[in-house]
Amino acid sequence: MPVRKKIAAFQPEVHPRIRILSGKVIAFGPGKAELLNHLEKTRSLNQAAKRMGMSYMKAWLLVQIMNRSYRHPLVKTERGGVHGGGAELTETGRQVLDLYRQMEVASRAAMIEPWKRMRRLLAPADE
Repeated sequence: MPVRKKIAAFQPEVHPRIRILSGKVIAFGPGKAELLNHLEKTRSLNQAAKRMGMSYMKAWLLVQIMNRSYRHPLVKTERGGVHGGGAELTETGRQVLDLYRQMEVASRAAMIEPWKRMRRLLAPADE
């Protein structure tokens, strides 16, 4: 008897993207949150950047933007040397990341019912 593979049905998805603006500057958003997540794990800006497929200079620029956008820095860095450098989240950095995660969860919860109604209006996707 031939084996039939189950074909996954099209499942529409919604992905809210929250951005915190300070004037015209994006003080925080999904990319900066991802960078801080990696930084929290690796304690290295270079390693965090590599995990995201971005240059160290781009990651450093994002850290500078974040640190200037808040009353207190989000990331503390130490220059390299005999023992190497490092980077870590400050208490403010941990708070901002945690609050951002809470905002993401709350936004997804708030959109459940409207999303159910909108999903019914979507045409089938071309596969």
